[in-house]
Amino acid sequence: MEIILAEYLGFCYGVKRAIKIAKKHADGNSCTLGPIIHNPQMVERLKSEGVGMTEDLDSMDEGTIIIRSHGVGPKTYEKIKSKGLNLVDATCTHVKRAQRSAKELAESGYKVVIIGEKNHPEVKSIFEWANEQAVIIENVTEAENFSPCLKLGIVSQTTISEVQFSEIVLRLLNKSRDTRILRTICTATEQRQKAAMELAENVDVMLVIGGRNSANTTKLAKICESKCKTYHIETAEEILPEWFSQCKKIGITAGASTPDWIIREVSIKCQMM
Repeated sequence: MEIILAEYLGFCYGVKRAIKIAKKHADGNSCTLGPIIHNPQMVERLKSEGVGMTEDLDSMDEGTIIIRSHGVGPKTYEKIKSKGLNLVDATCTHVKRAQRSAKELAESGYKVVIIGEKNHPEVKSIFEWANEQAVIIENVTEAENFSPCLKLGIVSQTTISEVQFSEIVLRLLNKSRDTRILRTICTATEQRQKAAMELAENVDVMLVIGGRNSANTTKLAKICESKCKTYHIETAEEILPEWFSQCKKIGITAGASTPDWIIREVSIKCQMM
């Protein structure tokens, strides 16, 4: 069998930066606020190296708190400061841009719409920077049901697909005569989605590697599923030989929060089939 890796896959700049920052503060007295990235294997590795994790600031009275790549709202920064904790900010620069864009629109009197997943931590952080007055829209139906307004400002989750973003924006264009669209999709997301689609069109089976709690990995899997048989896995241990019966070409891609070592392990196991 021929095994082909997508042109773009695995860690993006923002994730690499966040991991580097976390490791720099691996002193046994630091914690990330929530998982640093959506990859349980990486979270466990950081824990073994001296970077813990907490979901609740109230559980920390001293030490260093690391803001994860998905970012947080302004109230969280204020609480960290009030508790006297050492603050280290590993928020992805693209997420920061989305947060600033939402804040700018809200302060300029626009009704802010965030295109993305309501329960995703990144979207929640952008919502908070919009003074908690934004509307989060996940799909075309919600966009069609959105009430018209005088001034409409649109931003997005950085990992949303270009197709989904465009479809929703199209439905929102007639909702206001004054519409500002601040496109905040990350370039790395676009690259990975395009490369995954092109590869899926030319192989028999696609393996999409990444945490099941990773939004960008899940989107990669959905894109590939529309082109060929696709399996979303977290590690090489999940691979089953029967997936590749009568298969000539295997494509491999990975989400932006998937470590290189996991991609290598999957590739090696496929070569041994």
